[in-house]
Amino acid sequence: MVRPGEIEIEERPLPEPGPGQVLVEVSSVGVCGSDVHYFTEGRIGDFVVNAPLVLGHEAAGVVRGLGPGVKRLSVGQRVAMEPGVPCGRCPACRRGSYNLCPDVRFFATPPVDGAFARYVAHDEDFCHPLPDNVSDDAGALLEPLSVGIWASWKAHLAVGDRVIVTGAGPIGLVATAVARASGASEVIVSDLQPARLSLARRMGATATLSGAKEELAGMGADVLIECSGSAQALDAGLHGLGPGARAVVVGMSPDSYTSVALSLVQRLEIELTGTFRYANTYPSAIALASSGAVHLDDLVTGHYGLAQVAEALQAGKRDPLAVKPVVVPGQ
Repeated sequence: MVRPGEIEIEERPLPEPGPGQVLVEVSSVGVCGSDVHYFTEGRIGDFVVNAPLVLGHEAAGVVRGLGPGVKRLSVGQRVAMEPGVPCGRCPACRRGSYNLCPDVRFFATPPVDGAFARYVAHDEDFCHPLPDNVSDDAGALLEPLSVGIWASWKAHLAVGDRVIVTGAGPIGLVATAVARASGASEVIVSDLQPARLSLARRMGATATLSGAKEELAGMGADVLIECSGSAQALDAGLHGLGPGARAVVVGMSPDSYTSVALSLVQRLEIELTGTFRYANTYPSAIALASSGAVHLDDLVTGHYGLAQVAEALQAGKRDPLAVKPVVVPGQ
């Protein structure tokens, strides 16, 4: 991306993997909402695109070269690339919360280039081997699946819990699948798009609703996972919770501030928290995809070559039901 709304293909030298890095030929890259925001608006919050930026952070590929000191991976191995490489030294990293590392280098987050490219160099420790029964597309989509897993962990989701998921976009859909795979007895999904709700049922939803506050109020659910970024959805979801419930805000709102029914949170002692990316989730994501508990390939709604990246980034604008466009750099 050279500037908001404008994509150019540029030929660059083959990346040289440094110590502890591998050269990866990229096979599949999912298009994320953050890519779309950077493309259309040139920024997300404090992250501003001030120079040409390669987008794309949901990526899988094949190892084609090894840097000095690489011991775990081999040439020809298929891997999913966890896009954030933390410093490993700060207090957040030392306590295992490396998603909160202030110095993390994350694909497609200014000024770090992403994976809409034929080749990238990436740290060996953040390249996860893929089983043969996990496709390249599914390998790329382990990234949004990790967001869903992290949300379920933050919610302390337990077997038998009744769960509300607000928003049936890609993250809401994987959060639904993770909740069911984690033993939730019910997963109620709300969204304004009926076709999205149909896919939610395929991903494990036991019931679907339009998202109206009156539909959710009084349900007495144990967990809310808010994935839409809508203040109205958060409010409706909170009113669907019971005493001692847990609420996790995953969807990013365009507004920095929102109102919360604080008296409800206090009266029911609802635990309300946010999430930022994920940490140590990829092994669990691979296990879920490999076991068949989560069907990531069902989310893919189109494939695009590098010359069609602008089209892929606008797929959701053209068709609100386009769930997950995937860029195939070698296509």
